[in-house]
Amino acid sequence: MLLNRDINYHKIRLGVGVLWMILMQFQAFGQNHDPYTLSEGAIIRGNPDNKQLALIFTGHHYAEGGSYILRTLSRYGIKASFFFTGSFYRNEDFRQLILDIKEDGHYLGAHSDKHLLYCDWDNRDSLLVSKEIFEEDLKGNYAEMAKWGIEKADTRYFLPPYEWYNEKISQWTRGFGLQLINFTPGTRSNADYTDPSMANYVSSEEIIHSILDYEAKADLNGFLLLLHIGAGPERKDKFHEKLPELIEALQTENYRFTTVDQLLNTTN
Repeated sequence: MLLNRDINYHKIRLGVGVLWMILMQFQAFGQNHDPYTLSEGAIIRGNPDNKQLALIFTGHHYAEGGSYILRTLSRYGIKASFFFTGSFYRNEDFRQLILDIKEDGHYLGAHSDKHLLYCDWDNRDSLLVSKEIFEEDLKGNYAEMAKWGIEKADTRYFLPPYEWYNEKISQWTRGFGLQLINFTPGTRSNADYTDPSMANYVSSEEIIHSILDYEAKADLNGFLLLLHIGAGPERKDKFHEKLPELIEALQTENYRFTTVDQLLNTTN
């Protein structure tokens, strides 16, 4: 009986010690990291006290804006973040563009391998993929990135396809050693892929006004401002052509443009 009590006592001490370590780590995290806004387990905004934001460009099938976007970013001395699918990374038509993005020192990340829809549009809690399918697809994305010398350890932020996910996807992402992120809501920037045949079509003029109007009414501090590197041939009104106007307007308001990893101030 005495031996059993000793064993139980040591188990309790061990459990208390582990709990204390977890609490200390949590406290340290709160002290050393900027506050983030979360939604369904994904980071959707950086520190709202810092006047900086990240331009994010996603790509899957199209990239007609790529060269113009890179020239514009270079002209204004801005670094941005590019999240591509495995299909994009393996597309030979985009080879030179990816090389140029790397050479210019922009952030390159994952956007899934095949651009899967993870959950139902009308019922977000209803998953359309299993954990196994999710992980295999994500592994495929990182396998393609590795061929470009982009290692998982150096690019741990993951932007979900369609920018649509739920808490379970966030959990699976963390289990894969990554952090899920998504665009900051409030503007229509992510509608730059729409074309006139779609019911949700938004013109480039409306998009830029939505961004600048939001800034005037509130602010864009810590924003993850999502755009597309290409919209396809059906959209003639290309928003990337308004990128200089957007950058100049925000620089006038003293915003600093940075990459996702720098905005969120962590590589963990």
